[in-house]
Amino acid sequence: MRINILTPGRFHVCDLARELSMLGHEVRFYSYVPKFRTSQFGLPPQCARPVWTLGLHYLIARLTGGSFLGDKANNFSIWLMDLIVSETMEPCDIVIAMSGCFYRSVVLAKKKWNAKILIERGSRHIQSQKKIMDQVCANLNKKAVTVSNSAIFRELRDYAVADIIVVPSHHVFKSMIEEGVSAKKIFRNPYGTSLIHFKPTIAPPLAPLVICMAGTWSYRKGCDLLSQALYKSTYQLVHVGILGDCPFPRLENFKHIGKVDQTQLALIYAQAHLFVLPSREEGMALVLGQALACGLPIVCSDKTGGEDLMEILTPTEKKLITVVPSNDVESLKRGIEKVVEIARQQKGLRQISNNSLEKMSWRAYGNRYNQFLETLTT
Repeated sequence: MRINILTPGRFHVCDLARELSMLGHEVRFYSYVPKFRTSQFGLPPQCARPVWTLGLHYLIARLTGGSFLGDKANNFSIWLMDLIVSETMEPCDIVIAMSGCFYRSVVLAKKKWNAKILIERGSRHIQSQKKIMDQVCANLNKKAVTVSNSAIFRELRDYAVADIIVVPSHHVFKSMIEEGVSAKKIFRNPYGTSLIHFKPTIAPPLAPLVICMAGTWSYRKGCDLLSQALYKSTYQLVHVGILGDCPFPRLENFKHIGKVDQTQLALIYAQAHLFVLPSREEGMALVLGQALACGLPIVCSDKTGGEDLMEILTPTEKKLITVVPSNDVESLKRGIEKVVEIARQQKGLRQISNNSLEKMSWRAYGNRYNQFLETLTT
């Protein structure tokens, strides 16, 4: 099949492009990411179609600090990339586009080549996402635009034009149904994990006991809940990623490490005893699969995709993932204590079965996607 993949950044669809190309499809990956970068993730150079102008948005957004002008710059860059892609896109049978970004392009592909349109939505339905984050702001007595009207408009427009909306987890699937999307229009395919970068690790010494959290330190990720759960704790928390809208505790047992490359991230996982992610709203966190591939037991909320990850594990391995209700400090505390005991029992090489690892690989993700595409074109 001729498959055009449209995305502002690399995201998970770069891995998808690589896997579909390896399966013999003619794949074109339209993004702002330069070829040398996508090549680092295994995408054949002939598949890359970089759109350089979009990189200007990120510079403008940084300079404006996410202000109103930043939002305007974001809207403009989305419009500009959609325009450029619609004018330069090659004929195709399938378009896979990140949600809220490529309306003009997908409409053209459907009209001109009768292409099937798949919209990738990594988070919950945009309306559900807004409700959750608006409630967070209300609880904090903060006045903020959590999801812009322009983002809502673009997302809903894409949901309507799509033949299929692709989601990564059960809770995202459920949010779509709750907001009126037909189940027949949704394909759930949990994300994969790089088994090249993330491998089984040796359990580190138990003192001090280290808890790792990776991702933006933000209210969306439930980091305020994590701070409360570990306040006055004897455990050490290591955070990897950028600091967002949530204050980072100035405590001796809280350590912040900035954003790192995947190879460095695996080294940090190797030094931790367990992984925690209490997000209030997140489609399916790639870091969960990464940590699990390294052998770490996990505590996560019911809005991170952890339950989908648990499905691939054998009955004896399922204990490695503890899912707790989102936005609940006490449940988070209990979950951490439960998983700490599991971590204490790990000795030597921490690993899950090869069969489970293969099911959570990008290759398995690509094969599931490929099988679904075949049903669309037969």
